[in-house]
Order: sequence, then structure tokens, then C-alpha cells
Amino acid sequence: MDTPLASSGLAHVWSQGDAVTRTVALVLLVMSLATWIIILWKVLDQRAQRLQAKASEGFWHSADFAEGLDKLGAADHNPFRALAVEGREAQRHILHKDGRQAPQLHDSLDVSDWIERCLRRTLDDHVAKAQSGLTVLASIASTAPFVGLFGTVWGIYHALLGIGAAGQVSIDQVAGPIGEALIMTALGLLVAIPAVLGYNALVRGNKAILHKLNRFAHDLHAYFVTGARVSSGADAKVLPMKKA
Repeated sequence: MDTPLASSGLAHVWSQGDAVTRTVALVLLVMSLATWIIILWKVLDQRAQRLQAKASEGFWHSADFAEGLDKLGAADHNPFRALAVEGREAQRHILHKDGRQAPQLHDSLDVSDWIERCLRRTLDDHVAKAQSGLTVLASIASTAPFVGLFGTVWGIYHALLGIGAAGQVSIDQVAGPIGEALIMTALGLLVAIPAVLGYNALVRGNKAILHKLNRFAHDLHAYFVTGARVSSGADAKVLPMKKA
């Protein structure tokens, strides 16, 4: 006697399905694994960047630039530290503080414009890195329901062929095979829904972090150009330019 698990549901769809049905099921499984791996990876990444954003305020309460870098932390792929280092190197380079003697084309640029370009390039690199994986989530969210629907249509087609070959039709013969075929549509939705929700949440998280990065880059630009952060109160007096 067949057990309920073996006679219905996923086990029966797999055991009774042909190569196309099994391929569709495996594709949905790969999509689901990819979705959860990307979501977990990006959530941990955004969590680390939120902690780095909190540390960026301590940067402006440092005695000098070196101490500020220490407060930002030495973690790899820290966008706030990357901005600070890039701004410092851009300022030193355009003002010939790095020991370079030979003139270069960018020497004709305004110091403010050059530092802004360098900071913007670092921000663009961060945005490209932050968006990695989101395209995969968006693709899974939009295609998974159709992959599941294809499996359903294929399963119903073969179910109807089997019913026709039997020579007689009853509700029991129709409900079972077609209901099992519809499971593929449900699987497609189960894959797509987490991908949609995860994509939207990650996009919101990226926007929040990018806002903090833009604000930090703006303050860095003002500091390297004027020697003070654009702020009121004591914050505008920290980090003397001569120690950058």
C-alpha cells in the first residue's frame, strides 16, 4: 500500500514526473537556494556597513586623521574608510604632497573638482558592489512564477494524456494528476515571494547606507578643501588639515 507521502504531493510529482518535470523542479530548487544565499549574504553585508556608519561619526571627534582612520576600523571593504583614504590621496596628489614632481593633465583641475571626482568614483564603486546580486534576485522574482507555471502546464498535459489513454474519466482520475501538476505553480510562487520581499528590503537598506556615505563624502570633501567639516559647533574644528 502506498503511503500518503508517496502517493501525493511533492514525492509523487517527482516519482511520476518525466525529465521535463524534474528539470523544472530542480531549476526552482536552485533558484530558491540562490535567493536565500544572496539575501543572507547581503543582509550580513549591510549589517556590517551600518556598524561602520556609526563608527564614522567618531572619525570627526579624533585628534588627527590617523586616529580618525583607526576609529573607522581596518575591516576589508569598509566604504567609509575607502572614502577617507581616497580623499586624502587625492588631496596629496593634486597638491604635490606625495613627492611627485612631473606635472600631469589633472594638475589644471581645481582642487575641489579633483577631490570630488575621486570621492565620487569611490562611491560609484561601492554602489556597483552593493547592487551585485540584486539583479539575480530581481530575475528570480520575475521568472520563478513562469517556470512553475510551465511545469504545471506540462504536468496537466501529461495528466490529460494519461486520462485519455485510460478510456474513462472520473473525478478521481482528474483531480489527483491535475492537483499534483498545480503544485509546480505553488512552488514557483514560494520561490518568487521571498525574492521579491528580499529585493525590496535590500534596496531600501542600500539607499539608507548610500545616504550616509554621501553625507560622509560631502564632509570629507569640505575637510580636504577647506580644512573643516561642513557642520556647526565643535565638529567644524576637529581634524586639523596639517595632520592629514
